Amino acid sequence: MPQTTGQGLTSELYKTIVAIVDDRVREIRVTREEFEDLKEVVRELAKAQARTEQRLDRLAEKVEELAEAQARTEKRLDSLAQKVEELAEAQKRTEARVEELAEAQKKTEVKLAMLTDEHRKTREMLGGLAHTVGYRLEDEAIWALPHLLARDFGMEIEKPLVRTFLEAAPNRYVEVNIWGHGVVDGRRVAILGEAKSQLKKRDVDGFLKTMAKVREISGMEIFPVLVTYQASPKVRQAAAEKGIKVYLSYELRIPRGSL
Repeated sequence: MPQTTGQGLTSELYKTIVAIVDDRVREIRVTREEFEDLKEVVRELAKAQARTEQRLDRLAEKVEELAEAQARTEKRLDSLAQKVEELAEAQKRTEARVEELAEAQKKTEVKLAMLTDEHRKTREMLGGLAHTVGYRLEDEAIWALPHLLARDFGMEIEKPLVRTFLEAAPNRYVEVNIWGHGVVDGRRVAILGEAKSQLKKRDVDGFLKTMAKVREISGMEIFPVLVTYQASPKVRQAAAEKGIKVYLSYELRIPRGSL
């Protein structure tokens, strides 16, 4: 017959109950350990979450800074776009101004060409007038010099004075304004003259060169004469020092009765 305990339980049942209780106690102990482990994991997760939130906060701050930087960049881009547009407008105005200047340049060139042509015509007119005045003075000198040279130097003129060309070589000629021959103090001389509206020192120098050429061509002694409307005392002295006789235009007006 099975043994019983003081509580009325058989020993087998008692052992079974103790075994069940021991198993539950062990289960409870394991559960507590797991719970402690879980609490530790939860704490780690909480810390990780806190770190994640901090990183998210910093990331959010960076994103905000980037957004502000983007806003500033867009603002600068808008300003730059405006500047580019202003530069484009300025370029258009510059191009228009350049076209205006080019057109003005064309008009200026046309006017300059007209002025150049007018200046050329004026010079031709003045040149023609100068020639007319010069020829007029030469004509008066050719008419009056025979009397003046006879009166002042006792020269006898062989034939009327002329305006002509002297042949220096075949097909090469030297123009002379006043030319003729005469006899003075028993010497036969060639009379060479020029007429200038206003006698300058350079005219005297040029006449000396003409004298040298004519002397070489004719092989004769040259009697040089210059006729002018006006000459300074200095120029007249320079001519006299070279043996050149200078007559002023009013000296050519000889009274008809004295011829």
